Amino acid sequence: MRVGFVGLGSQGAPIAARIAASGEHELTVWARRPEQAHAFVETNAGAGVAVAPSIAELAEGLDVLGLCVFGGRDVHEVLFGDGGAAAHLPGGALIICHSTVAPGEIVEVAQRAAEFGLHVLDAPVSGGAPKASIGELVVMAGGEMAAYERALPVLRTYSNQVVRLGPVGAGQHAKLINNAVMAANLAVAHDAFALGAQLGLDAAALTEILRAGSGRSYGLEVMAGAGGLDRLGPALAPTLTKDVALVEDLAAGSGATLLGAARALIAELSRPVP
Repeated sequence: MRVGFVGLGSQGAPIAARIAASGEHELTVWARRPEQAHAFVETNAGAGVAVAPSIAELAEGLDVLGLCVFGGRDVHEVLFGDGGAAAHLPGGALIICHSTVAPGEIVEVAQRAAEFGLHVLDAPVSGGAPKASIGELVVMAGGEMAAYERALPVLRTYSNQVVRLGPVGAGQHAKLINNAVMAANLAVAHDAFALGAQLGLDAAALTEILRAGSGRSYGLEVMAGAGGLDRLGPALAPTLTKDVALVEDLAAGSGATLLGAARALIAELSRPVP
């Protein structure tokens, strides 16, 4: 298929690189900073990647447009802004949105795209650049079955686990819950290492125990690998701040909280066995 890609950041670049390296699709990229797009092509020399001079020219003739930009405002700008892609994509083209946005935002994007005869697959991912680079991202998909099935040949170039959760918006629901758990695990890991330090435990030895014991988690691995929250914070703060705010809005709208759900689960597990 003819695939276009926008968003060549830390996660988008390895996704696009996997698409190009597969040799299964014709890839064209665009970036707000032209030097970023040209650097990507140089890094992936031999894969036949083309650079479009504008979003409008990128969109022309595509079967699939992949987006991995930071947030909802960026998605709207790329698709519906001045010279945006939506007005230039062929009717029936598919937009795969990997950005993490509010579920209501991606529903609005899908509705607006439909006015141009376009289809949207809500497809946030988990695993970061390391998993993207080896084709092992998890894709949480929301959209019509036809859109999901049509996207699979592209998604499978960089994901070994693609799960459709329901209509557009369902992918964002799953991603936000996932990121809330990640944030909570990071907080617990930070407190655990702080307590260990107060008790005089060697940090490397404690890390070894926690990685092998029942308290292990991905958040712990990230915290240990970074060497503490002070080193990890600058890299993760923008994304976690955005995503936790989205989770809070989602939980408030549903009348439930993740903390309340955790308490209910603990209460259930604490009941005496009849």
